Amino acid sequence: MSAQNVGSRDGHQAFRLHVVTWNVGTAEPPADVRSLLQLYSQPATDLFVIGLQEVNATPVRYISDLISEDSWSHLLMDTLAPMGYIKVTSVRMQGLLLILLAKQVHLPFIRDIQSTYTRTGLFGYWGNKGGVSVRFSFYGHMLCFLNCHLAAHMNYVLQRMDEFEYILDRQDFDMYNTPQVLDHKVVFCFGDLNFRIADHGMHFLRSSINNGRFNLLWNRDQLTMMKKKEPILQEFEEGPLCFKPTYKFDRFSETYDISGKKRKPAWTDRILWRIKPKATETEDENRLTSSSADDDEHPIKVTQEMYTCDVSYGVSDHKPVIATLNLEMRKNVETPLVTLTVEGHWSADEDATFTYTILENFESSTWDWIGLYKIGFKRASDYSTFAWVKDDEVAANGEVVTVQMSKNELNLLAGDYVLGYYSTNMQTLVAFSPTFQILESRQAVMEGLLPENINGYENKKEDRTFL
Repeated sequence: MSAQNVGSRDGHQAFRLHVVTWNVGTAEPPADVRSLLQLYSQPATDLFVIGLQEVNATPVRYISDLISEDSWSHLLMDTLAPMGYIKVTSVRMQGLLLILLAKQVHLPFIRDIQSTYTRTGLFGYWGNKGGVSVRFSFYGHMLCFLNCHLAAHMNYVLQRMDEFEYILDRQDFDMYNTPQVLDHKVVFCFGDLNFRIADHGMHFLRSSINNGRFNLLWNRDQLTMMKKKEPILQEFEEGPLCFKPTYKFDRFSETYDISGKKRKPAWTDRILWRIKPKATETEDENRLTSSSADDDEHPIKVTQEMYTCDVSYGVSDHKPVIATLNLEMRKNVETPLVTLTVEGHWSADEDATFTYTILENFESSTWDWIGLYKIGFKRASDYSTFAWVKDDEVAANGEVVTVQMSKNELNLLAGDYVLGYYSTNMQTLVAFSPTFQILESRQAVMEGLLPENINGYENKKEDRTFL
């Protein structure tokens, strides 16, 4: 587990978040996104949050993506799954896409997942502008992630503010304690916010950028200017803009727009965060729960380690913006809802047995199921086979339930697997067994059912010994 202990006295830990926002300009993804995800940085990332804008959303393509996930999601999952990251959820509204992936160890403590969207572009009908969001409880703390695409052009700064406030006002969740975005303990807001650099001429802009003197442009950045006027923006934090403005580039280059339009460079793509202010005495006392009081005693802290853009990617006229942040907090929840235990040795030569036990009350259902997953799986639907939970009634807390999987459903080849309990009501995997191995089928070897060449190694029956 990559979460780092940051204070043994108070039990706080730091969880590393890697947030990306990128207006991809309807382009197909590049061949390699490892640099974008900074996969080999240490400590390892706990949660990847990727917000994209202008994903190809022509009617035919959009319908195709709804049937089988879009090419961007496939590439991200293909890249991250071999390193142990699993898709938590995603939400799509036309060209806006938000996808979250987490280390397997965290999934049982990511609960109450909900998503929503708000249209603002073209009178709200098509959804070319707006916001998509995902909220969940992370070890008992309420987090919300909001990916926005706001109105374009230099002179539309007030419309951008109106759209931002409209999105915050219209997005709601079916949660009694966090019905709206700003009710969450921490909100991460990012996207193509489309704020420009006002007043400066093209020569001064490019000279400042080429000389790395970005600070000369900060005071005319529209978002920075609006923060001085708008109370809602004053609650959000952002790291210093010590990287090149991310718009507008000629595609497949590091050269700013040289077309006839000659768009001025701007920091259109941003990543902000907000920690919920402490409740005031005048607020409704009914909302001051024991958990909120506990949060005051053990507050959440967000620190930003890196805020930059990656100019090496050229498929779009925007460059992707990346932030790595540490979320320091004390776990309010540490007990999984269910435990899964594998019994004996597993192979396709005999039926397999496992048990599950519900440890805490949750909305369990007879439609819940336990999937068998090969290590490296991408999402909950990637099971090799599955078994329904107790089918006549919901298991009682503490009851040990025994389940069998047919040998005919097990892989003939050896491999590392886990069992995962999927909650239909919660729409997520809420528990995993420890990793275990399915042994190669002796019967299949003797009958010559295995391929002659497995992973580049010749399959020789005479070289095999079974214990």
